[in-house]
Amino acid sequence: MHSLTPDFLSGLRYNGLQIATLRSLGELRGKQQLFVAHRPRILKGLKQLAAIESSESSNRLEGVVVASGRLKSLIMKNAEPKTRSEQEVAGYRDALALIHEAAAVSPLSEGIIQQLNNMLCRYLPQEENYGKATTNNTIDCPPAGSSTVGSHPLEGHFRPMAMADTIIRYQTALDQNLADPLVLVPLSILDFLCIHPFSDGHGRVARLLTLLLLYQLDYSVGRFISIERIFEDSKESYYRTLETSSQGWHEGEHDVQPWLNYFWGALLRAYKEFEVRVGTIDYLPRGKSARVRAEALKRTGLFSISEIEKSCPGVSRDTVRLVLRSLKAGGLIEPTGKGRNAKWKKLSSMHSTPSDCPATTALILTPPRETHE
Repeated sequence: MHSLTPDFLSGLRYNGLQIATLRSLGELRGKQQLFVAHRPRILKGLKQLAAIESSESSNRLEGVVVASGRLKSLIMKNAEPKTRSEQEVAGYRDALALIHEAAAVSPLSEGIIQQLNNMLCRYLPQEENYGKATTNNTIDCPPAGSSTVGSHPLEGHFRPMAMADTIIRYQTALDQNLADPLVLVPLSILDFLCIHPFSDGHGRVARLLTLLLLYQLDYSVGRFISIERIFEDSKESYYRTLETSSQGWHEGEHDVQPWLNYFWGALLRAYKEFEVRVGTIDYLPRGKSARVRAEALKRTGLFSISEIEKSCPGVSRDTVRLVLRSLKAGGLIEPTGKGRNAKWKKLSSMHSTPSDCPATTALILTPPRETHE
Protein backbone atom coordinates (compact mmCIF):
# COMPACT_ATOMS: atom_id res chain seq x y z
CA MET A 1 0.00 0.00 0.00
CA HIS A 2 2.15 2.91 1.27
CA SER A 3 5.30 1.43 -0.31
CA LEU A 4 3.72 0.74 -3.69
CA THR A 5 2.22 4.07 -4.69
CA PRO A 6 3.58 5.56 -7.93
CA ASP A 7 4.90 8.63 -6.08
CA PHE A 8 6.74 6.58 -3.48
CA LEU A 9 8.26 4.24 -6.09
CA SER A 10 9.34 7.12 -8.32
CA GLY A 11 11.14 8.71 -5.39
CA LEU A 12 13.35 5.69 -4.68
CA ARG A 13 17.03 6.00 -5.59
CA TYR A 14 19.58 3.19 -5.87
CA ASN A 15 23.33 3.33 -5.48
CA GLY A 16 25.85 1.49 -7.64
CA LEU A 17 26.09 -1.50 -5.31
CA GLN A 18 22.33 -1.98 -5.28
CA ILE A 19 22.15 -1.82 -9.07
CA ALA A 20 25.01 -4.33 -9.35
CA THR A 21 23.23 -6.64 -6.88
CA LEU A 22 20.02 -6.57 -8.91
CA ARG A 23 22.00 -7.29 -12.06
CA SER A 24 23.76 -10.22 -10.38
CA LEU A 25 20.45 -11.66 -9.20
CA GLY A 26 19.11 -11.51 -12.75
CA GLU A 27 22.15 -13.40 -14.02
CA LEU A 28 21.85 -15.99 -11.27
CA ARG A 29 18.21 -16.53 -12.19
CA GLY A 30 19.36 -17.46 -15.70
CA LYS A 31 21.88 -19.97 -14.34
CA GLN A 32 19.20 -21.41 -12.05
CA GLN A 33 17.00 -22.12 -15.06
CA LEU A 34 19.94 -23.88 -16.71
CA PHE A 35 20.50 -26.12 -13.70
CA VAL A 36 16.81 -26.96 -13.48
CA ALA A 37 16.73 -27.95 -17.14
CA HIS A 38 19.82 -30.15 -17.04
CA ARG A 39 20.05 -31.53 -13.50
CA PRO A 40 16.54 -32.59 -12.42
CA ARG A 41 17.66 -35.69 -10.52
CA ILE A 42 20.33 -33.83 -8.55
CA LEU A 43 17.85 -31.12 -7.60
CA LYS A 44 15.32 -33.61 -6.24
CA GLY A 45 17.39 -34.09 -3.09
CA LEU A 46 17.81 -30.35 -2.65
CA LYS A 47 14.03 -29.86 -2.86
CA GLN A 48 13.41 -32.30 -0.04
CA LEU A 49 16.03 -30.73 2.19
CA ALA A 50 14.75 -27.21 1.48
CA ALA A 51 11.18 -28.23 2.41
CA ILE A 52 12.37 -29.58 5.75
CA GLU A 53 14.53 -26.56 6.53
CA SER A 54 11.86 -24.07 5.43
CA SER A 55 9.15 -25.61 7.59
CA GLU A 56 11.49 -25.78 10.55
CA SER A 57 13.05 -22.31 10.27
CA SER A 58 9.91 -20.31 9.46
CA ASN A 59 8.17 -21.76 12.50
CA ARG A 60 11.23 -21.48 14.74
CA LEU A 61 11.38 -17.75 13.93
CA GLU A 62 8.02 -17.56 15.71
CA GLY A 63 9.15 -19.70 18.65
CA VAL A 64 7.57 -22.92 17.36
CA VAL A 65 10.01 -25.80 17.80
CA VAL A 66 9.69 -29.49 16.91
CA ALA A 67 12.15 -32.23 17.91
CA SER A 68 14.54 -33.02 15.06
CA GLY A 69 13.65 -36.70 15.31
CA ARG A 70 10.04 -35.89 14.43
CA LEU A 71 10.59 -33.11 11.93
CA LYS A 72 11.53 -35.13 8.85
CA SER A 73 8.74 -37.66 9.47
CA LEU A 74 6.23 -34.81 9.63
CA ILE A 75 7.47 -33.18 6.44
CA MET A 76 7.51 -36.51 4.59
CA LYS A 77 3.99 -37.24 5.97
CA ASN A 78 5.22 -40.39 7.65
CA ALA A 79 3.80 -39.24 10.99
CA GLU A 80 0.68 -37.48 12.20
CA PRO A 81 1.12 -34.22 14.14
CA LYS A 82 0.50 -34.73 17.85
CA THR A 83 1.45 -31.51 19.64
CA ARG A 84 0.46 -27.94 18.84
CA SER A 85 3.96 -27.24 17.53
CA GLU A 86 3.81 -30.27 15.25
CA GLN A 87 0.37 -29.16 14.03
CA GLU A 88 1.75 -25.75 13.09
CA VAL A 89 4.75 -27.26 11.29
CA ALA A 90 2.45 -29.64 9.39
CA GLY A 91 0.31 -26.70 8.35
CA TYR A 92 3.34 -24.83 7.02
CA ARG A 93 4.38 -27.98 5.17
CA ASP A 94 1.06 -28.09 3.37
CA ALA A 95 1.04 -24.38 2.54
CA LEU A 96 4.60 -24.65 1.21
CA ALA A 97 3.62 -27.64 -0.95
CA LEU A 98 0.72 -25.63 -2.40
CA ILE A 99 3.10 -22.86 -3.45
CA HIS A 100 5.57 -25.32 -4.98
CA GLU A 101 2.80 -26.99 -6.97
CA ALA A 102 0.56 -24.09 -7.94
CA ALA A 103 2.53 -20.83 -7.87
CA ALA A 104 2.10 -20.33 -11.60
CA VAL A 105 -1.69 -20.45 -11.34
CA SER A 106 -2.03 -18.68 -7.98
CA PRO A 107 -1.64 -14.93 -8.59
CA LEU A 108 -1.53 -12.66 -5.57
CA SER A 109 -5.08 -12.22 -4.28
CA GLU A 110 -7.03 -11.93 -1.05
CA GLY A 111 -8.17 -15.50 -1.64
CA ILE A 112 -4.67 -17.02 -1.82
CA ILE A 113 -3.54 -15.04 1.25
CA GLN A 114 -6.51 -16.29 3.27
CA GLN A 115 -5.99 -19.83 1.95
CA LEU A 116 -2.36 -19.87 3.07
CA ASN A 117 -3.30 -18.65 6.54
CA ASN A 118 -6.07 -21.24 6.79
CA MET A 119 -3.64 -24.01 5.82
CA LEU A 120 -1.24 -22.94 8.55
CA CYS A 121 -3.83 -23.70 11.21
CA ARG A 122 -5.72 -26.55 9.55
CA TYR A 123 -4.50 -29.12 12.10
CA LEU A 124 -5.19 -27.00 15.17
CA PRO A 125 -8.32 -27.59 17.28
CA GLN A 126 -11.24 -25.41 16.24
CA GLU A 127 -11.04 -23.24 19.35
CA GLU A 128 -7.32 -22.59 18.79
CA ASN A 129 -7.60 -21.77 15.12
CA TYR A 130 -5.68 -18.54 14.55
CA GLY A 131 -6.89 -17.96 10.99
CA LYS A 132 -9.11 -15.15 12.20
CA ALA A 133 -10.86 -12.70 9.94
CA THR A 134 -8.86 -9.67 8.91
CA THR A 135 -11.07 -7.50 11.12
CA ASN A 136 -9.63 -9.09 14.28
CA ASN A 137 -7.70 -6.45 16.20
CA THR A 138 -5.69 -8.75 18.51
CA ILE A 139 -1.94 -8.26 18.18
CA ASP A 140 0.38 -11.23 18.70
CA CYS A 141 3.65 -10.85 20.58
CA PRO A 142 6.84 -11.37 18.55
CA PRO A 143 9.61 -13.64 19.88
CA ALA A 144 12.05 -12.14 22.34
CA GLY A 145 14.45 -9.76 20.61
CA SER A 146 12.43 -9.66 17.40
CA SER A 147 11.00 -6.72 15.51
CA THR A 148 7.98 -4.66 16.52
CA VAL A 149 6.94 -4.39 12.89
CA GLY A 150 3.18 -4.62 12.82
CA SER A 151 2.86 -3.67 16.50
CA HIS A 152 0.90 -0.57 15.41
CA PRO A 153 -1.21 -2.02 12.60
CA LEU A 154 -4.23 -0.47 11.00
CA GLU A 155 -7.51 -0.62 12.87
CA GLY A 156 -9.24 -3.92 12.22
CA HIS A 157 -11.98 -2.58 9.93
CA PHE A 158 -9.39 -0.88 7.68
CA ARG A 159 -7.30 -4.00 7.09
CA PRO A 160 -9.38 -5.73 4.37
CA MET A 161 -9.44 -2.48 2.38
CA ALA A 162 -5.69 -2.01 2.86
CA MET A 163 -4.93 -5.59 1.73
CA ALA A 164 -7.09 -5.17 -1.38
CA ASP A 165 -5.32 -1.89 -2.13
CA THR A 166 -1.89 -3.48 -1.69
CA ILE A 167 -2.72 -6.29 -4.10
CA ILE A 168 -4.00 -3.87 -6.74
CA ARG A 169 -1.00 -1.56 -6.36
CA TYR A 170 1.46 -4.47 -6.58
CA GLN A 171 -0.09 -5.76 -9.80
CA THR A 172 -0.35 -2.28 -11.30
CA ALA A 173 3.28 -1.48 -10.50
CA LEU A 174 4.32 -4.81 -12.02
CA ASP A 175 2.25 -4.32 -15.17
CA GLN A 176 3.36 -0.72 -15.66
CA ASN A 177 7.04 -1.35 -14.91
CA LEU A 178 7.07 1.25 -12.15
CA ALA A 179 10.06 -0.48 -10.49
CA ASP A 180 12.20 -3.57 -10.80
CA PRO A 181 10.16 -6.66 -9.77
CA LEU A 182 12.81 -7.41 -7.13
CA VAL A 183 11.95 -4.04 -5.60
CA LEU A 184 8.21 -4.65 -5.68
CA VAL A 185 8.32 -8.07 -3.98
CA PRO A 186 10.05 -7.01 -0.73
CA LEU A 187 8.01 -3.79 -0.61
CA SER A 188 4.75 -5.71 -0.88
CA ILE A 189 5.91 -8.00 1.95
CA LEU A 190 6.76 -4.98 4.10
CA ASP A 191 3.32 -3.52 3.49
CA PHE A 192 1.67 -6.85 4.32
CA LEU A 193 3.49 -7.01 7.65
CA CYS A 194 2.62 -3.39 8.48
CA ILE A 195 -1.05 -3.99 7.72
CA HIS A 196 -0.88 -7.05 10.00
CA PRO A 197 -4.00 -8.74 8.60
CA PHE A 198 -4.14 -11.71 10.99
CA SER A 199 -4.10 -12.03 14.75
CA ASP A 200 -1.34 -14.64 14.42
CA GLY A 201 0.56 -16.37 11.65
CA HIS A 202 1.16 -13.20 9.61
CA GLY A 203 4.96 -13.65 9.77
CA ARG A 204 4.76 -17.14 8.33
CA VAL A 205 2.24 -16.07 5.71
CA ALA A 206 4.62 -13.24 4.74
CA ARG A 207 7.45 -15.72 4.17
CA LEU A 208 5.16 -17.97 2.14
CA LEU A 209 4.06 -14.98 0.06
CA THR A 210 7.72 -14.11 -0.48
CA LEU A 211 8.26 -17.50 -2.12
CA LEU A 212 5.04 -17.25 -4.11
CA LEU A 213 5.90 -13.87 -5.61
CA LEU A 214 9.51 -14.83 -6.31
CA TYR A 215 8.42 -18.06 -8.03
CA GLN A 216 6.05 -16.12 -10.26
CA LEU A 217 9.01 -14.02 -11.39
CA ASP A 218 11.10 -17.18 -12.03
CA TYR A 219 13.29 -16.54 -8.98
CA SER A 220 12.62 -20.05 -7.71
CA VAL A 221 15.81 -20.72 -5.78
CA GLY A 222 13.63 -21.19 -2.69
CA ARG A 223 12.61 -24.58 -4.07
CA PHE A 224 16.16 -25.82 -3.59
CA ILE A 225 17.68 -23.61 -0.89
CA SER A 226 15.61 -22.59 2.12
CA ILE A 227 15.25 -18.81 2.16
CA GLU A 228 13.47 -19.13 5.51
CA ARG A 229 16.59 -20.81 6.93
CA ILE A 230 18.69 -17.90 5.67
CA PHE A 231 16.27 -15.48 7.37
CA GLU A 232 16.62 -17.46 10.59
CA ASP A 233 20.42 -17.60 10.33
CA SER A 234 20.43 -13.79 10.24
CA LYS A 235 17.29 -13.20 12.28
CA GLU A 236 18.67 -10.18 14.15
CA SER A 237 19.18 -8.38 10.83
CA TYR A 238 15.91 -9.74 9.50
CA TYR A 239 13.86 -8.31 12.33
CA ARG A 240 15.92 -5.13 12.71
CA THR A 241 15.65 -4.09 9.06
CA LEU A 242 11.92 -4.81 9.00
CA GLU A 243 11.45 -2.70 12.10
CA THR A 244 13.62 0.13 10.80
CA SER A 245 11.89 0.22 7.42
CA SER A 246 8.42 0.19 9.00
CA GLN A 247 9.02 3.38 10.99
CA GLY A 248 6.88 6.15 9.52
CA TRP A 249 4.98 3.70 7.29
CA HIS A 250 1.54 5.07 8.20
CA GLU A 251 2.59 8.50 6.97
CA GLY A 252 4.33 7.15 3.87
CA GLU A 253 7.63 8.56 5.16
CA HIS A 254 9.41 5.27 5.90
CA ASP A 255 12.89 4.37 4.66
CA VAL A 256 12.72 1.06 2.78
CA GLN A 257 16.44 0.89 1.98
CA PRO A 258 17.48 -1.22 5.01
CA TRP A 259 14.86 -3.87 4.22
CA LEU A 260 15.65 -3.86 0.49
CA ASN A 261 19.36 -4.31 1.13
CA TYR A 262 18.75 -7.15 3.58
CA PHE A 263 16.24 -8.89 1.30
CA TRP A 264 18.49 -8.76 -1.75
CA GLY A 265 21.45 -9.94 0.32
CA ALA A 266 19.49 -12.94 1.60
CA LEU A 267 18.35 -13.83 -1.91
CA LEU A 268 21.90 -13.45 -3.21
CA ARG A 269 23.18 -15.76 -0.47
CA ALA A 270 20.56 -18.36 -1.45
CA TYR A 271 21.69 -18.28 -5.09
CA LYS A 272 25.37 -18.47 -4.19
CA GLU A 273 24.68 -21.46 -1.95
CA PHE A 274 22.65 -23.05 -4.73
CA GLU A 275 25.51 -22.65 -7.20
CA VAL A 276 28.02 -24.09 -4.77
CA ARG A 277 25.87 -27.12 -4.00
CA VAL A 278 24.98 -27.90 -7.59
CA GLY A 279 28.49 -27.14 -8.76
CA THR A 280 30.05 -29.34 -6.09
CA ILE A 281 27.77 -32.21 -6.96
CA ASP A 282 28.45 -31.89 -10.66
CA TYR A 283 32.23 -31.79 -10.45
CA LEU A 284 32.59 -34.77 -8.13
CA PRO A 285 33.03 -38.33 -9.41
CA ARG A 286 29.78 -40.21 -9.85
CA GLY A 287 28.51 -42.11 -6.85
CA LYS A 288 27.20 -41.19 -3.43
CA SER A 289 30.21 -42.58 -1.58
CA ALA A 290 32.57 -40.36 -3.58
CA ARG A 291 30.49 -37.29 -2.76
CA VAL A 292 30.58 -38.04 0.97
CA ARG A 293 34.32 -38.78 0.83
CA ALA A 294 35.10 -35.49 -0.91
CA GLU A 295 32.82 -33.52 1.40
CA ALA A 296 34.49 -34.95 4.52
CA LEU A 297 38.05 -34.47 3.25
CA LYS A 298 37.57 -30.84 2.28
CA ARG A 299 36.51 -29.89 5.81
CA THR A 300 39.06 -27.85 7.73
CA GLY A 301 37.39 -27.93 11.16
CA LEU A 302 35.24 -30.21 13.23
CA PHE A 303 32.16 -31.61 11.49
CA SER A 304 29.26 -33.90 12.31
CA ILE A 305 27.50 -36.65 10.43
CA SER A 306 24.40 -34.47 10.09
CA GLU A 307 26.47 -31.67 8.50
CA ILE A 308 27.88 -34.06 5.91
CA GLU A 309 24.41 -35.45 5.29
CA LYS A 310 23.03 -31.96 4.72
CA SER A 311 25.81 -31.16 2.24
CA CYS A 312 25.13 -34.34 0.25
CA PRO A 313 21.41 -34.28 -0.65
CA GLY A 314 20.02 -37.69 -1.55
CA VAL A 315 22.64 -39.61 0.45
CA SER A 316 21.37 -41.64 3.41
CA ARG A 317 22.84 -41.36 6.89
CA ASP A 318 23.88 -45.02 6.74
CA THR A 319 25.99 -44.30 3.65
CA VAL A 320 27.59 -41.30 5.39
CA ARG A 321 28.48 -43.45 8.39
CA LEU A 322 29.99 -46.20 6.22
CA VAL A 323 32.18 -43.74 4.31
CA LEU A 324 33.38 -42.04 7.50
CA ARG A 325 34.30 -45.41 8.97
CA SER A 326 36.23 -46.24 5.82
CA LEU A 327 38.11 -42.93 6.00
CA LYS A 328 38.83 -43.58 9.67
CA ALA A 329 40.22 -47.03 8.88
CA GLY A 330 42.44 -45.44 6.26
CA GLY A 331 43.85 -42.99 8.78
CA LEU A 332 42.37 -39.96 7.06
CA ILE A 333 39.91 -38.77 9.73
CA GLU A 334 39.15 -39.50 13.36
CA PRO A 335 36.25 -38.94 15.76
CA THR A 336 36.65 -36.60 18.70
CA GLY A 337 34.01 -38.30 20.80
CA LYS A 338 31.35 -40.97 20.89
CA GLY A 339 27.62 -41.08 20.47
CA ARG A 340 25.14 -39.10 18.39
CA ASN A 341 26.81 -35.74 19.05
CA ALA A 342 30.33 -36.89 18.19
CA LYS A 343 32.37 -34.65 15.92
CA TRP A 344 34.94 -35.69 13.33
CA LYS A 345 38.11 -34.04 12.09
CA LYS A 346 40.61 -34.54 9.29
CA LEU A 347 44.00 -35.72 10.54
CA SER A 348 46.78 -33.15 10.43
CA SER A 349 48.75 -35.22 7.94
CA MET A 350 46.12 -34.45 5.36
CA HIS A 351 47.08 -31.19 3.66
CA SER A 352 45.19 -31.46 0.40
CA THR A 353 42.21 -33.12 -1.16
CA PRO A 354 43.07 -36.45 -2.83
CA SER A 355 43.30 -36.35 -6.59
CA ASP A 356 40.37 -38.73 -6.98
CA CYS A 357 38.11 -36.20 -5.30
CA PRO A 358 38.99 -32.81 -6.84
CA ALA A 359 37.77 -29.75 -5.05
CA THR A 360 35.29 -27.49 -6.76
CA THR A 361 36.90 -24.29 -7.93
CA ALA A 362 34.44 -23.19 -10.57
CA LEU A 363 30.72 -23.17 -11.22
CA ILE A 364 28.96 -24.51 -14.29
CA LEU A 365 28.19 -21.73 -16.70
CA THR A 366 27.30 -23.79 -19.75
CA PRO A 367 25.12 -26.89 -20.19
CA PRO A 368 26.99 -30.17 -19.58
CA ARG A 369 27.61 -32.38 -22.61
CA GLU A 370 25.87 -35.46 -21.25
CA THR A 371 22.09 -35.52 -21.25
CA HIS A 372 21.54 -38.19 -18.62
CA GLU A 373 22.40 -38.75 -15.01
